[in-house]
Amino acid sequence: MRSSFWIDWLIFCGMITGRYFLAAGSAHWLFYRCLSKRFTLVRQPPPQQSIFKDIKLSVCSAAIFALSAALIMLAYDSGMTRLYTSWQLYGLWYLGVSFVGVLVLQDAYFYFTHRAFHQRALFRWLHRGHHASRTPTPWTSFAFDPPEAVIQSLFILGVVFVVPLHFATLAALLATMTIWSVINHLGFQLFSYRPLNRWLGNWLIGPAHHLLHHRRYTLHYGLYFTFWDRLLGTHYADYLKQL
Repeated sequence: MRSSFWIDWLIFCGMITGRYFLAAGSAHWLFYRCLSKRFTLVRQPPPQQSIFKDIKLSVCSAAIFALSAALIMLAYDSGMTRLYTSWQLYGLWYLGVSFVGVLVLQDAYFYFTHRAFHQRALFRWLHRGHHASRTPTPWTSFAFDPPEAVIQSLFILGVVFVVPLHFATLAALLATMTIWSVINHLGFQLFSYRPLNRWLGNWLIGPAHHLLHHRRYTLHYGLYFTFWDRLLGTHYADYLKQL
């Protein structure tokens, strides 16, 4: 690899790690300290040692994600990707369509890989680190075992070769992934108004929905939407009663 590749990798390492600490740290400070009395928090928050383990795994994952980002930039410089910079090339309407389309594709990719990770033969090697804490926190959002981080990074690495994406759309996708993952790992019921929770839970994966996954591994494998969980029988309709 040329020296600029490793410079790109170092830059992306700093950016992704910083994004993780900013998003997870802000959520932890806001919900666990400032607004903790306004939410139904978990009965037994995880110990500090568990949080430190999540942070260590997340920093390692950031390095792997940065490697994927550096490879994308290397391929872009060589003219091999479908990334573009001029919105006029496909029009403004395509920015939104490509954004939603990639979210749908990633949700499917995540569901099936995530469900595979929970198979007994794979769980120990690919996914056990993420479930080290029975109750997740925002710090768990990037806490992947290195092989899982590689597999998850392959989605974006692959999609830029297939789907035309504006760099602004790619940035919006990465920000959405980060924020959504942090929210899903809050570890408590975000809304006390149960009908709202139930309505959102019919369509979207949320913190209460994902918390049940950390407690019952055979349910709720989706990332953004409940479509695949519903279609394949891994959605629990009364998940709020299990919290």
